[in-house]
Amino acid sequence: MTAIVAGRFDSFSTAESVASRLKARGFADQDLSLFYVNPPGQHAAYPVGGDHAVDAGARKSGAGAIAGVVIGAAAGAAVGAMLVAALSAVPPVSILVLVFAVGLGAYLGSLAGALALARDGRRNPVTGQPPVRNAGVLLAAHVPGGDTAAVADLLRREGAKDVERADGQWVDGRWVDFDPLVPPVPADARRQAQGSRPRTE
Repeated sequence: MTAIVAGRFDSFSTAESVASRLKARGFADQDLSLFYVNPPGQHAAYPVGGDHAVDAGARKSGAGAIAGVVIGAAAGAAVGAMLVAALSAVPPVSILVLVFAVGLGAYLGSLAGALALARDGRRNPVTGQPPVRNAGVLLAAHVPGGDTAAVADLLRREGAKDVERADGQWVDGRWVDFDPLVPPVPADARRQAQGSRPRTE
């Protein structure tokens, strides 16, 4: 594993211009890689398309729907009974009102129950959004023994977004184990985490 610093740009021309600046600082062609990252959900990880076999947020929706049917049917029966009592309906009509109320309550309950549990648990605690790797042109720099913080700062100054530092495999000028499904870990966050570790003598 080796240190890799990368940043996302909106165009290849901008990324190539920044790559030229890195080359002027001593980076070889084999230490830089430019490639486009598709938008989330469009990485074709499966033959039929998509990035995941199952939506993580939908796994519990079935249980929620079943619980919603039970609760909704009970609530519908209660509402139907109140309507029958309030309308003083004749027996055939009262049965229809009660059946309709129970069915409507069960349907609405199943929908509410499924939606209540259809959430993605992998959400950012600050933004409330699931972590993703945004689309764009990624400029990755192989920094095996250099100052990764300086490279990250340069990328930021040149307008890179989502500047990250990773430990990966760099072979023949490419980041070979790059995974577009793994969200980027900001370079600053990794540096802070390493700085907070207790030093051992």
